[in-house]
Amino acid sequence: MPVRILLADDHELVREGIRALLEREGFQVIGQAADGQEAVRLAKQFKPQVAVLDLSMPLLNGVEASREITRISPKTKTIILTMYKEDQYALEALQAGVAGYILKNKAAKELIEAIRQVSQGMTYFSPEVSQAVIQAYRSGLQPVSAGLSARERQVLQLIAEGKSTKEVAGQLGISVKTASAHRSRLMKKLDVHETAGLVRYAIRLGLVRP
Repeated sequence: MPVRILLADDHELVREGIRALLEREGFQVIGQAADGQEAVRLAKQFKPQVAVLDLSMPLLNGVEASREITRISPKTKTIILTMYKEDQYALEALQAGVAGYILKNKAAKELIEAIRQVSQGMTYFSPEVSQAVIQAYRSGLQPVSAGLSARERQVLQLIAEGKSTKEVAGQLGISVKTASAHRSRLMKKLDVHETAGLVRYAIRLGLVRP
């Protein structure tokens, strides 16, 4: 039986290119998503063996989507595709429970190997990233987002994408009052006093593109 894979990337051409690559290698792509929330929905529906997620996606980034997918479909292994090799991003992903972290500039060859390994219960990190993660663990480095809850990271991303408090509430299925309270706590925790400060912090986390 071929490995069943879910793809998530907000660029359709990228998704189609990866799909063609994977299908040539004998994998089965069972679903495609254009944002993190859609990826979570499809993972719940199809229960793929592997989910390949872009790090920077709208509505819910790859790391947060990975957390949710692991929660609702524990047998699904997640792989992050990214341009970021800095240790803070790799460490964040590792602590979120991802099984693979692949740099996009080497994705074709490494992605195939990563899928094969994680589908067998192993992990695969790009060599440049692996060393960074090891050094980060040894030094006790915490991710930039340490101290923020998963919900606060989700709210932060949506605010940085320009969503109003009402829109944040709608996207997350919470009340406007609750969304406003999350926004206030974020500002207090991060010691910022304007939306621009939240946006800058979200960019540092890799939640949104500059």
